[in-house]
Order: sequence, then C-alpha cells, then structure tokens
Amino acid sequence: QLQLVESGGGLVQPGGSLRLSCAASGFDFYAYGIGWFRQAPGKEREGVSCISGSGISTNYADSVKGRFTISRDNAKNTVYLRMNSLKPEDTAVYYCAAVSTAVRAMCPAARHEYRYWGQGTQVTVSS
Repeated sequence: QLQLVESGGGLVQPGGSLRLSCAASGFDFYAYGIGWFRQAPGKEREGVSCISGSGISTNYADSVKGRFTISRDNAKNTVYLRMNSLKPEDTAVYYCAAVSTAVRAMCPAARHEYRYWGQGTQVTVSS
C-alpha cells in the first residue's frame, strides 16, 4: 500500500523550532523526489521545499530560505524538514508529496507532477 505519513507538527512559540518527518512506504523511495507543501486557512497550497531522490538537489521557497532545511534518509524511507526561527505566518497544514524521478529528476517540480500525497500535519506558531 502506497503511503506517505507526516508527523512532527504542533504548537510552537515564535522563534521556536520543529522537525517534520515524512515516512514513506509501498514504493521505491529512492526513485522519488519529495516535496513539502503547506496550506494556511483561506490560502492556496504553496510549495515550501523539495529534495530529489538522490538528495543532491534541493530547493526552498524564498519565504523559508535560511530558516528551513530539508534532508532525507533513504535507508529509513524518510524525509525531514527542519524548521527554525518559526514565524506566525508559517502556521499551516504541512503536506509531503512524492514525484517520480522519471518525471522530474531534480528540484523543483510542479505541483501537478507530484503523484502521492500525505494527509498533512498541523503547525501552529503562536505565543
């Protein structure tokens, strides 16, 4: 069964940190790039970061550059998103998604190219 499961969300104060995890199962993980997206209430879903199947290529939205770091451990079929210096505007549901390297070998990938999606994890930044 193909599955992506996000975890690690929660409530954090401004300036705090969280590490999100995206655990994959049911497909050849190394053959897929992984993207993180987020959607705040009343807003469109936006791309946050992505990492290629090999881990060589990464990409970040301008709004998170220098604060977020994406990484992957193919042995554990898991991608991580380390989020530092969190701001209230980072509040959103965060989703991970997988894109085949046959479709897009390097980051970034267009949203419609992502084939599998997780259910999301809530991140709330508030004092």
